[in-house]
Amino acid sequence: MTRFIANSRSLRESKWVLLGIPMDFTVSRKSGSRFGPESIRAESYNLETYSPTQDRDLEEVTFFDLEDLHFPYGDVHQALDTAERVARHLLTLGKRIGGLGGEHLVSLPLIRAAASFWPELRVVHLDAHADLRTSLRGGTLSHSSVMRHVAKSCLSEPGRLYQFGIRSGCREEMAWGKAHTRIHLGEVLEPLVRCLEELKPCPVYLSIDIDVVDPAAAPGTGTPEAGGITSRELLEAIHAMKGLDLVGFDLVEVAPDLDVNNVTSALAAKCVREILLQWG
Repeated sequence: MTRFIANSRSLRESKWVLLGIPMDFTVSRKSGSRFGPESIRAESYNLETYSPTQDRDLEEVTFFDLEDLHFPYGDVHQALDTAERVARHLLTLGKRIGGLGGEHLVSLPLIRAAASFWPELRVVHLDAHADLRTSLRGGTLSHSSVMRHVAKSCLSEPGRLYQFGIRSGCREEMAWGKAHTRIHLGEVLEPLVRCLEELKPCPVYLSIDIDVVDPAAAPGTGTPEAGGITSRELLEAIHAMKGLDLVGFDLVEVAPDLDVNNVTSALAAKCVREILLQWG
């Protein structure tokens, strides 16, 4: 399997560890995000390792790509249990984790593991969708309910979930978000910048659903939603978070079979590069 470009040969020496979680078992529209991790890695080889924006090179960063986790196809609970067990082990080794999805539900075990190590954890969630449903088609555990689980069972209080770019959700989840989380509709960069000072003293986990970007710029995703931000705005949001104590991240919902010329995978790979350079 291909590893992310400039991957270190040594897990022991690496600050960051990437792991792929190829799961798309609860999607509500189109599947295919289980192929996202491999596509993101492949597209990383079409990037320069050097970032002019940060004046840093991935060759200067020690990170290790653990490749994809393995679990039976369709077994949601086994997939989540495996991801959480691996994440907890990496955290006990002093590593910081970067998850490649996969559907958005894969964020749950990574955030749960991080919250067990950092009780004061805050989650920054960039997404088109609120993901605050209580259930979808009779199931309470899905990509559309992941942030409800994060807010209620991972974080010490729901107000430690900061949501940006949200432009889709049912009436009930929007009302719940406005009452309990720090939800910001439509925009990302401006409200994020306003929240930076209160985030600075805290450990932060960043969860990026690629559909926060408008489908004109990121068509390769299973639940596209018109009216999103530009790819440049997403990168600017990542750069704006410099100075925060980032302890983990994930980038999810890239579905390469739905993409055009791999532009979505290319954007995802660039986001991963910028995160590793900024916090590596």
